[in-house]
Amino acid sequence: MVYIKISEEFQNGAQELLNLFFPGNGFVFVDDIPEVSSCDILITLNIEIRDNGLDIKIRMRQGNRNLYSETARIDNETGAEKARTPVKVLLYNCLSHYTGRKLPWGSLTGIRPAKIVHSLLKEGLSPDDAYRKLINYYGLSDSKARLTVEVALNEAEYIRNAENKVSIYIGIPFCTSRCIYCSFPSAAIDRYEHLVSDYLKALYKEVQWACRWIREKNYTVDTVYIGGGTPTALPEKWLDYLLNRIVPVLPLDNIREYTVEAGRPDTLNIEKLRIIKNAGSTRISVNPQTMQDRTLKLIGRNHTTSQVIESFNMAREEGFDNINCDLIAGLPEETEKEFEDTLLKIGKLNPENVTVHTMSYKRASRLINEKDCFMQTDDETVNNMVELAGSYLRSIGMRPYYLYRQKNILANLENVGYAKPGTEGIYNMLIMEEVQTILAFGAGASSKIIYPGNRIERVFNVRNIEQYIQRIDEMIERKVKLLGS
Repeated sequence: MVYIKISEEFQNGAQELLNLFFPGNGFVFVDDIPEVSSCDILITLNIEIRDNGLDIKIRMRQGNRNLYSETARIDNETGAEKARTPVKVLLYNCLSHYTGRKLPWGSLTGIRPAKIVHSLLKEGLSPDDAYRKLINYYGLSDSKARLTVEVALNEAEYIRNAENKVSIYIGIPFCTSRCIYCSFPSAAIDRYEHLVSDYLKALYKEVQWACRWIREKNYTVDTVYIGGGTPTALPEKWLDYLLNRIVPVLPLDNIREYTVEAGRPDTLNIEKLRIIKNAGSTRISVNPQTMQDRTLKLIGRNHTTSQVIESFNMAREEGFDNINCDLIAGLPEETEKEFEDTLLKIGKLNPENVTVHTMSYKRASRLINEKDCFMQTDDETVNNMVELAGSYLRSIGMRPYYLYRQKNILANLENVGYAKPGTEGIYNMLIMEEVQTILAFGAGASSKIIYPGNRIERVFNVRNIEQYIQRIDEMIERKVKLLGS
């Protein structure tokens, strides 16, 4: 058993690292130093406040034998917040020394690695200096450090001067079926279509409030993202109402990007594509996840690979010149050869963007609840898939432009968006680097308010569709309390 004595305020971050080194909970946090046997490991981490800073010391022993110790000094700081990063770095170094393992992302467990690079560049470091710090201090592998710096440099021009603008997210929580890995709020459209009308009326009310607030604050709407669920699961009448009655309420004169997720190929037809195009959308997603029919059936998607191709070509014929495709590396029972075949088939379609997600076991998904029913992809295979995707997509003219990580992601890897230069998904970069306020509307939507000094506040809408409809005034009032007016 591994015993850990560490202040409670650092335990969440420590647990994320410990889970990576000791999957299966072979560790326990303790308040007092226990008597340990010669087989047990004890890790203690102490913080001493000095007159001009902090001393952080980690020590590992087995029985009476010292295995590891290291001390970090933080000058001119006394708050626990400043200690979080060095605490995780020391713990990572200790665990890596003990196990002999190095993780591809080193001590980093957070969602947004590129934010670190942006901070380092603001401090005056060069890209090469930032790269070296990612390796030498945070413990990243060479390839992950290079990827992170490259993403930060590629997205820099798009996120610059974004502070006095807002972006809009509108959630449509209806879908044709629920994928086994999905944790988003969504309901089957065939069972809940009777709620669509009232849902859109509530959404309209929320957007009307937003329009007044945006105009009062003299803000500009920068990007709009319609997500879900699957927005195109809506019948044509209601999709038209959403895009031509609700969205135009917003002041969109200076918008840079307008994305509609047309994710499920089985929800698309020419009429819906024309509605989207005529409404002014500049970017859509047609998301296969995989081009293997056997896998599509296994994961609960009610479409085939031929429908992906048909829908994609239909969108091209209707004039869409910026199309994203989402793929997932590490889907249950899928082989490297099948994943490579998917990449080649997507390459033939020639989309402008491809987002490569690494399979993640999300808490609210069927995959977690029915875990024993699906074979999990091993770390080596999923790592090979991710490396293969990066190499192939670069070879067809794409570059990585945004990056994020998730808890319970296979092989402790990442999700990366690739795009042909000039076609990058701006909303994705803005929300990931947290440089701009995102006002989010609809059931389960989460607004993120960015204040000067990088203070961030969040306000959440209820996930349940019926509750959202009934409590729409409360949802608006939550935002009013935080934002004023």
